[in-house]
Amino acid sequence: MNDPLSLTIAFVLMNFTATFTAAGLLIAVIVIVVKRPSRHIALATLLNWFLLFGIGITYIFNGIMHTVFGDLSASLIGWENNGFQAEVGFASIGIGIVALMAFPQRMPYSLKLAALVGPACFLWGAAGAHIADIIARGNMSSHNAGVVLYTDIIVPIIGFGLWAASFATRERGRPADRDAHDGSNPAAQPAAASAHA
Repeated sequence: MNDPLSLTIAFVLMNFTATFTAAGLLIAVIVIVVKRPSRHIALATLLNWFLLFGIGITYIFNGIMHTVFGDLSASLIGWENNGFQAEVGFASIGIGIVALMAFPQRMPYSLKLAALVGPACFLWGAAGAHIADIIARGNMSSHNAGVVLYTDIIVPIIGFGLWAASFATRERGRPADRDAHDGSNPAAQPAAASAHA
């Protein structure tokens, strides 16, 4: 189990927050390279795949880890298992489901923002608790002071940054005009055309 491949697989799975976030952004980059969309669509693509992988899949996986594998999760953090493990797990699943709902391109920016606020509160609160535990008890367990601590801080920043950039570059004007312009609502195109005539 000490060979490089096994160690790499273990690291990737144990640091799933970073793994899923990187996977989502990598897929988005591939989509952008292939389709060569406008700047706004490129930013929206990054945001949407981040929501799917960096939040949605990550938090459903986190929920499974805290409910089904609560003892393991607690030991990785350096804490005792208790009833709160399951509560964190079910809350994580809820966070993940909201992100899955927000993933499609057609979903409004208000839902995409809501899908980022919940995990940001969770992650920054968790980061604060981990830092306090490091100071108070010297807890340097892998999921208290390792990669997870850094992703707790960085992942929300990435999410809010992508949301703000995508929101700022969106088409402005009447919804019918905007939909007709980007081709996302073919039914709106005749109405938009007549409005411009």
